[in-house]
Amino acid sequence: MRDCQRNFLDDESGAVTVDWVVLTAAVVGLAGITYHAINGPTGNVATSVSNSISGTSVSTNLNSN
Repeated sequence: MRDCQRNFLDDESGAVTVDWVVLTAAVVGLAGITYHAINGPTGNVATSVSNSISGTSVSTNLNSN
C-alpha cells in the first residue's frame, strides 16, 4: 500500500499538461484585459466616425460639363 502511495506522489506525467493549461489561461486572461483596455477608447472613436460619415452626402452625378 505504501509503495502505491509513493508511486502516485512521485508520478509527474501530468505536470506538463498542467503547466500548459496554466500558461494558456494566463495568455487568454491577458488578451481579455488588453481587449477591454483598447476597446473603450477606440470604440468611441469608431462611433464618432460612423456618425460623421452617416451624415455626409455623396454626389453621384458623373456628368462633366
